[in-house]
Amino acid sequence: MSDFQAPNQDPGAERRLLLTFALTFVIIFITQQFISRYYKPSAPAAQKQEQTSPPPAAPAVPSKVENTPPTPKSPAVALKQSKTEETNTIENDLYKIKFSNRGAVATSWVLKKYKDDSGKPLELVNAIAAPQFGYPLSFFTYDKALSKKLNQDAVYVHTEKDSGQERSITFEYADADVAVTKKFIFGDSYEVHVETSVMQKGGYVTAYPSWPAGFGDETVTPSYAAARIDIDREDKVERISYKKVSGGATVNGPFNWAGSADQYFTAVFLPDDPDHTSLVTQHEEISIPKNLDKPDPKEQDKVPVLGAAVGMPGGVTAERIFVGPKALEVISDVRSYSSPAGGGVAPNGPSLEKLVDFGTFSFFAKPLFLWLRWTYEHWTANYGWAILILTVIINVALLPLRISSIKSAMRMQKLQPQVTAINDKYKRYKLTDPRQADKNRELQDLYKREGVNPLGGCLPNLLQLPFLWAFYTMLGSAIELRHAQWFWIRDLSSPSHLLTILFVITMFLTQQLTPQAGMDPAQQKMMQVVMPIMLGVFTWNLSAGLSLYWAAGNVIGIVQQLAFNRTKFGREMRAHMQKRAMRKR
Repeated sequence: MSDFQAPNQDPGAERRLLLTFALTFVIIFITQQFISRYYKPSAPAAQKQEQTSPPPAAPAVPSKVENTPPTPKSPAVALKQSKTEETNTIENDLYKIKFSNRGAVATSWVLKKYKDDSGKPLELVNAIAAPQFGYPLSFFTYDKALSKKLNQDAVYVHTEKDSGQERSITFEYADADVAVTKKFIFGDSYEVHVETSVMQKGGYVTAYPSWPAGFGDETVTPSYAAARIDIDREDKVERISYKKVSGGATVNGPFNWAGSADQYFTAVFLPDDPDHTSLVTQHEEISIPKNLDKPDPKEQDKVPVLGAAVGMPGGVTAERIFVGPKALEVISDVRSYSSPAGGGVAPNGPSLEKLVDFGTFSFFAKPLFLWLRWTYEHWTANYGWAILILTVIINVALLPLRISSIKSAMRMQKLQPQVTAINDKYKRYKLTDPRQADKNRELQDLYKREGVNPLGGCLPNLLQLPFLWAFYTMLGSAIELRHAQWFWIRDLSSPSHLLTILFVITMFLTQQLTPQAGMDPAQQKMMQVVMPIMLGVFTWNLSAGLSLYWAAGNVIGIVQQLAFNRTKFGREMRAHMQKRAMRKR
């Protein structure tokens, strides 16, 4: 399968973007000191997925399990089968689920508060993948024939109960070989409590409830590439990208919660007994049109479809499944049962909050997101304007660093003739020649005598890198920006090539106005053109919200540079540079 990356979430894209940021500042600094030498840091090694080989078809019940009923001595003899196929609908303010009694599976799972790209309520069941690989809440077993029987052939008898505050639906099926029970309990949240058991020839069979076939908001190649499996062990989340997920591999517990997720939505299982639970990862492939507007059977992309099945090996499974948005205000209230309090009175373990991946600078990106959301809720009621307000405040706060950087660069420009003379004095010697140490001493004496720090123009820029990276991860993870509008932009989470072009233009103007110490005119012109284009290529498919932040930050930087040029120090430095230019002529 060909490799492809999600625009905001793929780990490879994050490393490349971070590498671009680092190179931007490193190149500027190195060209000031060693024009002819460039360095490129290596990308971090990918993490490995921890998986174990699948257990046998009917593993023994772990000895520590207390809530698994004893195996009966004889199989059930009463037959429970429906003669007709029926659809049952469960609905509350958040979702609308349709169950089929053929397989006792969910054929539709609509989230009422979220829309698809057509403006309709979002269907989370993947219309292409689910008919091929299974509908939500189907069983996974290590016996394919048994799985087919339970999920496709069996027509269950169902009963519904509604007490006013709680509603449940139970599906039962029994023949001479198997006896199956599925019970789903619904409340007023995105959680559904699941209780299932499968018996065959008098013994319990390992059969895990699953969400096997991705999500309905996955429509284009990058959205499928954002899929992953998340597992919370001891309050540490393992994030397994689609490239590392093996279909049918078993991950043994204990874990607090586990499931599949894409960029904005998730289906996560929270077992009642975290100590004695297992996860089976599911990985399939489907073909989708490269162009959704004009589908062509000859123009297809193969994309990954991930799923997860979680349950009790060889016994009764009792767990909750959360199916909904990865919105902090929602998932922060959903907590798991902590080990070893399986089946406890109330969930008191880790929440699902870490489903939102704020990246390397999460300690910084999360407060930044909370600040953005507060600004939206209390000031603007529009995320585009909220981003602009944060951009202005951040750039004003960083103004002292920017002024320090400008002053240092201008002083370095003033010393450039002396620096060039020293470099020319030693240029006939190789870099390994001991006399190069004398050159470095002369340069250091010059900087010390003139009170110039050669790193002064670079370090303030490096201090801005956490802001750029935090904004990148925050805007790429926040579901709040999904379908958020601002002027002509319909979705701030999707690319806006017009904003990217604006970002490149403002970056070019910034390069024109910013002093570039240590460069001859030819090299300076190259940097002024190459750097903006390189950043534009790397940010072409990133979110419009991020492009808006960068472009606005560049405009503010241009205004600050022009204002600084009018100060006494700025006028003196520019007059000195003009005199030097006149002498060269």
